[in-house]
Amino acid sequence: MSIIETEATLHEAHRDNHTHRDVNGGWLRPAVFGAMDGLVSNLALMTGVAGGAVSQQTVVIAGLAGLAAGAFSMAAGEYTSVASQRELVQAELDVERRELRKHPVDEMEELAALYVARGVQPALAREVAMQLSKDPEQALEIHAREELGIDPDDLPSPLVAAVSSFGSFALGALLPVLPYLLGASTMWPAVMLALLGLFACGALVAKVTARSWWFSGVRQLALGGTAAALTYGLGTLIGTAV
Repeated sequence: MSIIETEATLHEAHRDNHTHRDVNGGWLRPAVFGAMDGLVSNLALMTGVAGGAVSQQTVVIAGLAGLAAGAFSMAAGEYTSVASQRELVQAELDVERRELRKHPVDEMEELAALYVARGVQPALAREVAMQLSKDPEQALEIHAREELGIDPDDLPSPLVAAVSSFGSFALGALLPVLPYLLGASTMWPAVMLALLGLFACGALVAKVTARSWWFSGVRQLALGGTAAALTYGLGTLIGTAV
């Protein structure tokens, strides 16, 4: 085999074996964890209420109230959190923008020093920094990434975060309530559907982790089931006491 053919084979093998998981989780991670949060919290709420030997209507009302309250709370919390983070980032970008306008040479030297600290030769680092600093917007983007670790063109949207959190939480919280809405008269169908949902959510989490789907599914099933059992026991104790 020739050297060229060998290099081509190595490059092909490198491409085949050099793919990485999405370590940020993309949209899947927040969606799955939002649904899981809604599922666990509402299942625990409903089992806790059911443990108090209340009527079926009370359990359903508690489930629907938990769904609405949790979803709106998640949406409001996510909106406030992401909006505050975005405002902080914008403020820092404004500071960097002013510095680039007032002290362009100092900012260029600062960028060159960052590259030198990463092992680039001083002369080459200064040349790269000089080239990148010619365009003010490009310079702002580079400084933001190097100094703040952010991408100015990829800031999170508070509205998108709020809507997605509301939807995913509500979807998860709906599962324990659904059997009642379809005519179930006992808690067991709701518990079984919720546990199945917990396993499915855990299996989906495996898409962004190194764990196997069955391990993640069983782990989440155990955690959610334990939370439901504990709140049921607590509800029983409180119901007996009052």
